[in-house]
Amino acid sequence: MEKEYVEKLIKLNRVAKVVKGGRRFSFSALTVVGDQNGRVGYGFGKANDVAEAIRKSIEKAKNNMIRVPMKRATLPHEVLGEFKSAKVLLRPAAPGTGVIAGGPVRAIMDACGIHDVLSKSLGSKNTINITKAVFEGLERVFDAKEVAKGRGTTVKEMWG
Repeated sequence: MEKEYVEKLIKLNRVAKVVKGGRRFSFSALTVVGDQNGRVGYGFGKANDVAEAIRKSIEKAKNNMIRVPMKRATLPHEVLGEFKSAKVLLRPAAPGTGVIAGGPVRAIMDACGIHDVLSKSLGSKNTINITKAVFEGLERVFDAKEVAKGRGTTVKEMWG
């Protein structure tokens, strides 16, 4: 049985190719898929109809999932994700703060299961590049167990 995933459509784009008989339209879809328990992935699909583009992007998102280390319902530390000229600052927040993020960052955090985070999108406003920057930042987040093991202590001693 397949796990239950949250699927969020971030961007749907219609593009036109001009041919002899007029315009030929196709669609591209950017989606995020997550289990709301620290696993999240994104996918980009293109097709001649909307439903097929979304289906392709969701399929790709499920194949490109990453695990995000979490401390309760937030990130363990601040991280800056960069992709091309898009930069996204992700900062842990106190319980009850909520997801203070806009557009694609909010969708990714909701799908991931992070409930308290502060974010700021810097540089490019390109949705695809912002999404890739967020994922690049989430891949940089240190896992507490691995850090503690590397230091030769326990997680309890490290965080108190």
